Amino acid sequence: MAAKKTRGRQKIEMKKIENENDRMIAFSKRRSGIYKKASELVTLTGAEVGIVVFSPSAKPFSFGHPSLEAVANRFLGLNQEHPNDNTHLLVEAHRRVRISELNQQHNELLRQLDEENAREKILKQNRKGKETQPHWWETPVNEINHQELLQMDAAVDDLHKTFLAKLNEKTAAASSSMAPPMYFHHK
Repeated sequence: MAAKKTRGRQKIEMKKIENENDRMIAFSKRRSGIYKKASELVTLTGAEVGIVVFSPSAKPFSFGHPSLEAVANRFLGLNQEHPNDNTHLLVEAHRRVRISELNQQHNELLRQLDEENAREKILKQNRKGKETQPHWWETPVNEINHQELLQMDAAVDDLHKTFLAKLNEKTAAASSSMAPPMYFHHK
C-alpha cells in the first residue's frame, strides 16, 4: 500500500496564525465558508441574515439577506416599511428570486468544480499508476505466461520492422538529397 502524501483532516489548535500569508489565506477560505453557510441558512429557512467581517488588514466584508441594511434596521428596531407600500414587497420578491437563482448557479458551479477536482484526482492516479508500472519490455520473463510471451515476440517483431522501414526511408532521403561536395578556394 502506498504511503499517504497528506495528513488529511486534522484538528487544528485554535490560535492566531503567525505567518501573514497563511493568515490571509485562512481568512479568505473561512469567510467564504461562513458566507456559504449563511446562504444555505437563508435558502433552507428563509431567515434574515447579516454578517460583517473585518479582514486582518482592516478591510470590511459583509453578507446580508435580504440586505445588510434591512437586517441591521430590523435588529435596531428601525422598521422603515410602510404598511400600504406594495413597492417594497415587489422589490423584495424580485430580490429573493434573484438570490435563489444566484444560489442555484453557485451550487451548480460548486458541483462542477467538485466533479473537475475528482476527475483531476483520477487522472493523477492513473498517471501515477502508469509511471510506477514497468513497461512491457521491462517485465521479468519468469512473470509472463506463454501467450504473453508470444504477444511480446510479435510486438518486438513489429517494432523491428517499423524501425527498419523508418531507417531505410531516412537513408534513402538522405542519399537523394546529398549534393556533390563544394570546395572553397583561398586566394
